[in-house]
Amino acid sequence: MKKYLRVPFEVEAVKYEIGKGIEDGFRPLSDVITQGFVSRDKLVQITDKNGVILCPFVTSRRGVIFIREGDYVIIESSGDKHCCGGDVFASRFREID
Repeated sequence: MKKYLRVPFEVEAVKYEIGKGIEDGFRPLSDVITQGFVSRDKLVQITDKNGVILCPFVTSRRGVIFIREGDYVIIESSGDKHCCGGDVFASRFREID
């Protein structure tokens, strides 16, 4: 099998915080669990005024990505969004001027 090196490219990134409007939307936690989207481990969960627990997500060309605690939301120049765990963000990205 051939090996490849990832080509560097510039992106915008921000550590996810509730209330900053970074997400593309929210889905009820009950849907996330019953529809088998992802494991609920470390999912960001927000309780709305009606008591419904919601999970924020971003949409990429690969589909819906639910945001986990400590995630950075990556925004590529094309506008495509995805998430990167805070535990690996520093090893994959470095700040530029």
